[in-house]
Amino acid sequence: MRRRLLLSTLAVAVVALLLLGIPLAYAAHKLVYEEAGRSLDREASSIAGGVGYSLEAHQPVTGTVLAREYPGRHVSITLPDGRTVTAGPPARGRVLSATATHGRVRVRVSRPEAQIRDAALRLLLLVGSLALLCVAVTVGLAMVQARKLTLPLVDLAETADRLGSGNARPRPRRYGIPEVDRVAEVLDRSAVRITDLLVASREFAADASHQLRTPLTALSMRLEEMIEAADYPDVVREEGAAAVAQAERLVAVVEQLLARARHDRTGGAVPSPIDEIIAQQVEEWRPSFRKAGRDVRIIGEQGLVGMTHPEGFSQIVATLLENSLVHGAGTVTIHTKPGASSVVVEVGDEGEGIPAGLEPRIFERSVSGGHGTGLGLYLARSLAVVDGGRLELLHSRPAVFGVFLRQAAEVRLAAERVVMGPA
Repeated sequence: MRRRLLLSTLAVAVVALLLLGIPLAYAAHKLVYEEAGRSLDREASSIAGGVGYSLEAHQPVTGTVLAREYPGRHVSITLPDGRTVTAGPPARGRVLSATATHGRVRVRVSRPEAQIRDAALRLLLLVGSLALLCVAVTVGLAMVQARKLTLPLVDLAETADRLGSGNARPRPRRYGIPEVDRVAEVLDRSAVRITDLLVASREFAADASHQLRTPLTALSMRLEEMIEAADYPDVVREEGAAAVAQAERLVAVVEQLLARARHDRTGGAVPSPIDEIIAQQVEEWRPSFRKAGRDVRIIGEQGLVGMTHPEGFSQIVATLLENSLVHGAGTVTIHTKPGASSVVVEVGDEGEGIPAGLEPRIFERSVSGGHGTGLGLYLARSLAVVDGGRLELLHSRPAVFGVFLRQAAEVRLAAERVVMGPA
């Protein structure tokens, strides 16, 4: 921006100098020549009058006095008796001359045009020097003004970047420019609002997580008591164990949300057996799929270990299975395979897929292709990002989602040893 301001100001100054300087130079050049012609006319008239007075007084007319009084001129006087008196060196080359008469006396004064041209050139150099001085002053003022305008904008950009990174501390600095100060005031008010919203959201998440944790814990205890007191353990124990497992996962998810609300990152991702987590989720969701006349199958490489929260990854797989059950059709396939430095889990079905207009926004909050809340895929991607992985849409029709998890360090080192061979 500073460069554009300098160039635009310089362009305006140059255009203004050209519009004024060219006519001024032409007028000055013409004025020098006109003034030289008028000066020669005055000199010729003065000499003619003086010669006429000398003749009337019967005084001799000589060129010595004229050469001394009019240096650089060539004077030619024609007397009434036909004699010619000259004074000054003869003019060479192109000359500018003037003629005057007094009675029968005729006087011609000449001057070399080179002298007039030199005077005109000196005047043009003076005009050009003033123009260059004006350009230099203009550039200096433009640099000062550009600095005055750009530095506040750079400062405001840094403030906006801080707001985007979560540092919503107001910065009550003003710059003396009404428009820029107005932007600074708006940013300060936005910083206050963002701070209030962040505090409110964290408090809500903390309160909600805390309030949910207690009843879920009580539910787990009641389910365990129900299992212990069951008269027919074969069915009740199996269903109760599944319910307890779900309740425990819900408690873990709530704990995760509470830790995120408090910015607690002590419980990082750990090496987790991917097959066990997927098998557990498939076992829980298979009755729902059978009821809908559909099936879930697992293919790919077994024994993969990825860096993730087991509860968080369970939630991601559950979300993908639920989406396939509600919005998909046919058999759901879960394909596990290793990547270059990651573990890839693909979940796809045989349905019509995702509408074309919904593809770019499928992971946005409150975006749903049906009657859902639009939070499932958004939260699933958030859980993947927390563990250092990612959730992506690999194919639209039929829909295939891919979960990319970081490969466990020990597994990756073992694979590198196998590739490199023994030392």
